[in-house]
Amino acid sequence: MQALVVGATGQTGKHIVRELLKKNIPVKALVRDLEKARNILPSEAELVLGDVLDKASITSAITGCDILLCATGATPSFNVLAPYQVDYEGTKNLVDVAKAQNIRHFVIVSSLCVSKFFHPLNLFWLVLYWKKQAEEYLQTSGLIYTIVRPGGLKNENNIDNIFMSSADTLFEGSIPRQKVSQVCVEALLNDEAKNKIVEIITKPDAPKLLWSEVFAQVS
Repeated sequence: MQALVVGATGQTGKHIVRELLKKNIPVKALVRDLEKARNILPSEAELVLGDVLDKASITSAITGCDILLCATGATPSFNVLAPYQVDYEGTKNLVDVAKAQNIRHFVIVSSLCVSKFFHPLNLFWLVLYWKKQAEEYLQTSGLIYTIVRPGGLKNENNIDNIFMSSADTLFEGSIPRQKVSQVCVEALLNDEAKNKIVEIITKPDAPKLLWSEVFAQVS
C-alpha cells in the first residue's frame, strides 16, 4: 500500500501524512510549494510538485500509489472562483486520474452540512455547494470511496471519543484535526468504511468502540 496525499501541507492534511506514516504506510505528498512542505511535513514523506488543477502533475505524482487521500479546501479569499476551482474542479481532476490509474480507495475530507444550500458558509462563494458536487462526482465514479464529513475543525486535540453518524444526520459539533486524520486512515484499513459517507464529531459521552464497530454503525 502506498498513499498519495493531496492537500498535504494544510492544517488537516499534515496530520493525515503523519498518521499514515505511523501506520508504516509510505506517503507521497502532492504539494505546490516544496520549501513550505519541507518545513511542515516529516522527512519520510516523498514530496512531489503539482497542482490539483493540472491533471498531468497528478498523473505523475500518483505513479506507484494505490490509495488517495484528499484534504484540499479553498482558503478564504476574494477569489469568487476558488471554491469551484479547488473544491470541485480540483477534486474532479483527482477522481478522473484515480479512476484511470485504478486507485483502489479514495478518501476525501468534506464537511458537515454540505447538503444545506442556505447554510451561512455558502456565503463564502458556495463553498459547501461545491464540496457537495465533488462528493457526488466521486460517488458516481465507480471508485471505492469514503467521504469524511467533519464538524468544526479544531487545532487542539482532546480526549473525547469520536461520534460517527450517517449522511445528513449531524448539523453541529466539532472535532480535532488529529482525530479527522485517524478516521481517514482507519477508513483505508476497514472494509466497513467502503462506499460510505461518515459524519464525525467528538463527544464526551460517545462510547469507545473498535474502529470496525464505529464504521459498521453507519449505513
